[in-house]
Amino acid sequence: MSLHDLPPPRKRRHIGVWLPFVAAVLLSIGWTGWWLWSRGEARAQLESGASSLRAAGYDVAWQDISLGGYPFRLDIVLAGARIADRSGWALETPRLEAEANMLALGHWILATPQGLSVIRPEGGRIDVTGRLLRASLRSLDDTPPAFSFEGADLAFAPGAGAQPFVLAAAKTVEFHLRKGPDNEGGVFAKLEGGRATPGRLFAIAGEGKPVSFAWNSTFSKSSALKGEDWAAAVRAWSAAGGAVHLRDAGVTAGDVSLTARDATLAAGRDGRLSGSVPVTLRNGPRALLALGQIAAIPPETAEGAALIASARQGLGQTAEATLYFQAGKATLGPIAIAPAPKVY
Repeated sequence: MSLHDLPPPRKRRHIGVWLPFVAAVLLSIGWTGWWLWSRGEARAQLESGASSLRAAGYDVAWQDISLGGYPFRLDIVLAGARIADRSGWALETPRLEAEANMLALGHWILATPQGLSVIRPEGGRIDVTGRLLRASLRSLDDTPPAFSFEGADLAFAPGAGAQPFVLAAAKTVEFHLRKGPDNEGGVFAKLEGGRATPGRLFAIAGEGKPVSFAWNSTFSKSSALKGEDWAAAVRAWSAAGGAVHLRDAGVTAGDVSLTARDATLAAGRDGRLSGSVPVTLRNGPRALLALGQIAAIPPETAEGAALIASARQGLGQTAEATLYFQAGKATLGPIAIAPAPKVY
């Protein structure tokens, strides 16, 4: 009896070995194509946004632009960036860095590692440097979008021929803008560890002691805050019945402070703030006299307002009063102390 010959062994197929490598190559090619497309879209949107702002009267420019971050980020670096409005306010920075994760291109982190400069139409240039100057921007389709700014160990230095800022330095600065329910927006700000500039208001009133500031408010009709520039946007918002609802705010310089809460403010037709704010003043006469010393208001006006604050002071050197903004003037009790702040 003889055994049948066994069939020859089949050749092993290696397709299972190569499939993962082929898939990785295809995925890499697809990811690279998506990254290149996203880079082109980001540049196009940046250019389109700048063109829209220029058409609205803003000055928007940069000396150079570079895009990178492959494979997992999208980085945009603008050298010599500047934006200015028609009123004379401007922001400048030698280097603006923006970064987004490729899986979250709607969330951008921005930083100015070499600092930035704020140009004021009347006071001139202030150079801002610090250990940290960072912001985030997301939810761009919301009104308003979510924006946050954070600064740490900041220094404020006036440019050549410019007026000094009220502060020389600050330990921390925060600003947050958020969308709220019922067509509302929220604005929150905080400053801690401020060091007053010698000879300025906070240095005189607070006798050189630390300065702090806080603001907590919402604003209604946020979707109406639109226009070709800031003035047009505020006029449209005001015409729609928009108003700011101040929850609480306060500024402290040493043992001098002003706190406010539960107020409604709006923009008048003259572009100035309107409304009334109940305030609590601690050592108010000293602060009001300091306004006269720096010529922010006439000395005789400062003296009259100080007398009113002194007459209303109770225990703890605190006084309750109402600050009115009407007819283009800021009034404390019966005394008009200054023009109402301009909104636009």
